[in-house]
Amino acid sequence: MTPLTGKQRRHLRALGHDLAPVVRVGKGGITDGLIAAVSQALEDHELIKVKVLEESSQDRKEAAGQIAERCDACEVQVLGRNVLLYRRHPKEPKIVLPGKGAPSGNDNSPAP
Repeated sequence: MTPLTGKQRRHLRALGHDLAPVVRVGKGGITDGLIAAVSQALEDHELIKVKVLEESSQDRKEAAGQIAERCDACEVQVLGRNVLLYRRHPKEPKIVLPGKGAPSGNDNSPAP
């Protein structure tokens, strides 16, 4: 996945601000089942939050990097124990990123 620009990261952080975590990393750590759940959530929503619980044996930043790598996603932000991940939908993207290389048209704002 191509790296995100600062402007794109800011845009995604703004969109992800009010999201609730959809997947939680517990004491079992990062398993194949957890990766499948994260991958499915990314397929459905493109932008998700993952919470690394205190019971988890993994460091939150380490966990964020591993999950992003295994799911072919971009790690947008690690804030506290929450990780914001983004992966563009291959056929029907819902989020249009600003800046260079973004498809023209929808900028996630209502039509005039």
